[in-house]
Amino acid sequence: QYSPENVAGADGEIDPTEVSLPGCACCSSSCAPECPCPRRGHSSSGLRPAEQQEQPFSRPVFECNSLCGCGERCHNRLVQRGLRLRLQVFRTPRKGWGVRALQPIPRGAFVCEYAGEVLGFAEARRRIQAQAPEEPNYIMAVREHLHDGRVLETFVDPTRVGNVGRFLNHSCEPNLFMVPVRVDSMVPRLALFAAVDISAGEELSYDYSGRAHNFPGASREHKPREEENSLRKPCYCGSRSCASFLPWDSSLFSTP
Repeated sequence: QYSPENVAGADGEIDPTEVSLPGCACCSSSCAPECPCPRRGHSSSGLRPAEQQEQPFSRPVFECNSLCGCGERCHNRLVQRGLRLRLQVFRTPRKGWGVRALQPIPRGAFVCEYAGEVLGFAEARRRIQAQAPEEPNYIMAVREHLHDGRVLETFVDPTRVGNVGRFLNHSCEPNLFMVPVRVDSMVPRLALFAAVDISAGEELSYDYSGRAHNFPGASREHKPREEENSLRKPCYCGSRSCASFLPWDSSLFSTP
């Protein structure tokens, strides 16, 4: 089932449509720099991957929301407007389905969300443990590390309900990067931006591990146990720094 944005998962633990963040009182059609929404962190307009890497911790990204007094044309409303580019789902030679651009995309432009069912940890673990090794895994686990040591976890599963983002392939040298963007609540939208200028006809990809650039050896920081290797899937991105396997996170496979 196609959905342009996140929906509540079958476990009903998290409702991504709930409005819990306060709105701004800006009266103009587009907010000024002193608007409290982007001042909570970054604005989603013109993000660059370098800005996410230069500091030990990147600032969170907030857009104006449904409670704000500004207009729909506000420059701090980007991800919530949804897909605006011409993309095409196509069959790749070795990686199954993929997505390519049908128009040039400039660096820093918002491309699409990775949308699906938003799950709690228990349901995400139940679903992934129920999968056979040969089945595709679409569950995205995003962990945001706060400066005080806390970790915010978000699990999005577009297996049954999702958008075009579910067809994006991994690459060890990607042309997209993912940023959690918050609009109405603290449940983030997983927004994908262009890391470089992208040509028409070029396949779109991102690093499933969350890195904007996969430097040589980076994906080998954690060596899985021998019994975990059978669960890992080979990487066919073909880049010079290919890590041979897709990024691995064993936490959803472990038992409590």
